[in-house]
Amino acid sequence: MTHVLLDNLTITFQGMSHPAVDAIDLEMEEGKLTALLGPSGCGKTTTMKLIAGLLKPSQGDILFDGKSILSVPAEKRNTAMVFQKHLLFPYMSIGENIAFGLRMRREKKAFREQRIKEMLDFVHLPDMARRRPAQLSGGQQQRVALARALVVEPDVLLLDEPLSALDAHLRDEMGELIRSIQTKLGITTLLVTHDQEEAVVLADKIAVMFKGRICQYDKPPVFYQRPASVDVAEFFGARNMIKATMQGKSAETVVGTLEVEPGELTTGKAVLTIRPEEITLGENGVNSLEAKVISKVYMGTHVRVRFLIKGIEIEGLFTKETMSEFQEGRILTLSFPPKSIWAIPD
Repeated sequence: MTHVLLDNLTITFQGMSHPAVDAIDLEMEEGKLTALLGPSGCGKTTTMKLIAGLLKPSQGDILFDGKSILSVPAEKRNTAMVFQKHLLFPYMSIGENIAFGLRMRREKKAFREQRIKEMLDFVHLPDMARRRPAQLSGGQQQRVALARALVVEPDVLLLDEPLSALDAHLRDEMGELIRSIQTKLGITTLLVTHDQEEAVVLADKIAVMFKGRICQYDKPPVFYQRPASVDVAEFFGARNMIKATMQGKSAETVVGTLEVEPGELTTGKAVLTIRPEEITLGENGVNSLEAKVISKVYMGTHVRVRFLIKGIEIEGLFTKETMSEFQEGRILTLSFPPKSIWAIPD
């Protein structure tokens, strides 16, 4: 298992006024899966290519187990990448595709064949060695690409949006397989993705990236409960944002004075956020406010409802059994539990 550290890592491409990757620090725990999450163009794939040795940083360092690898060529870093497009060789059999890295290392034929069988069993594709890529489905081809990466026993596995080209069913199936294999083998893994749900389901920790910078690095639940900024909160689907002035446990807002759990921010301007599913129907102690129903959307197991409170739109998520309560124009009482309200510096 390999410990990976990015230290002040920066790259500025010619003709660009701002760095594509801007002085990022990131510590990837050995044997864990880290997700690098952010919108398109934020520098995620560039960061991965720097780790793989496909790009050279303008400044900063990359360390594997405490040793800089900047002078180590890409082919000797013992990293392996799985891309969004599987990039299999169409003229080779599945077995030959998987064994390609072993052939480059001049491993003996008997060893290559043994490893091909092991990898095909590992990714649940037994007896597929003689087939060609065109004879496999997209999901099966992506499994082969994963097997090709794993067969060389890399120190660090790099996954560049490996699920984005698959449909929903295959994406879930492939995601479960990646997580299962990563856990069994204990390979230090970096997953690049723009999909929040994918990152939350697969990763031990998530680094959220905007405009070349890492804005927050935490375990998945923290991004929902304690986002570090408004940008991070919105990226994780926060819909309820209320400007406030903090005074200890009290927050002065346009909808009234709300009691909040004491956090790091106790004075000054803030933005309050609460997840829609945390809002409750009816009076429940403090923070009970009257709200007018604007609209509702049935979502199968839940109903999503939009309210208006003193000119501020609020969204709640409730069980389907309460759907009849939310008639358009009706005035209801909503409660906002203090422990569920998080104050973000404004």
